[in-house]
Amino acid sequence: MTEQRKFRGNQRRVTAYLGLGSNEGDRVGFIQQAVQFLKDYPQIKVIECSSLYETEPIGDEYTDWFVNAVLIIETELSGEELLDVLRDIEARLTGMNRADAANAPRSKEKRGRVRIIDLDILFFGNEVLETSYLHVPHPRVHRRAFALVPLLEIAPDMVHPSLNKTVAQLHEELPEPEQVLLYGTRRPDERR
Repeated sequence: MTEQRKFRGNQRRVTAYLGLGSNEGDRVGFIQQAVQFLKDYPQIKVIECSSLYETEPIGDEYTDWFVNAVLIIETELSGEELLDVLRDIEARLTGMNRADAANAPRSKEKRGRVRIIDLDILFFGNEVLETSYLHVPHPRVHRRAFALVPLLEIAPDMVHPSLNKTVAQLHEELPEPEQVLLYGTRRPDERR
């Protein structure tokens, strides 16, 4: 990291749960780089990382499968400051790899949005935060298997502060979850 910003922060350490995802290029490498960038912030302590999962894209917006994971961190940052850090890491990784992505061969039938890296705050302690740019818990976490399966691995008893249900209960209630497979177990011919 080239420079450390000054953060106002919290008076206490908060346990937060972060979702990480990538569907372009070296998906695993981008997630590993994002985790390392998070470790470089002195106000963030990475506690645990889930396994990596390959996840089916949702809707027609994306065409390539994602690699997803969830991190548990402790931080002294406020929710807004943590979101700023995540956006900064996204911009750094996208900028660092934009040339590689631009030069990658693209077939004519390959459509859909590319996410080199996507970082989200899923939960910030047991807080409910609603600002113009931050909504925590993540508004769709309870409907997304790609977030719930990694959470199920590392925090099955964590309670969603708005819904008063554990991660395990939320996972059980998914009506039609997308496919979520342990990384490396998906057959290459497996499609949507």
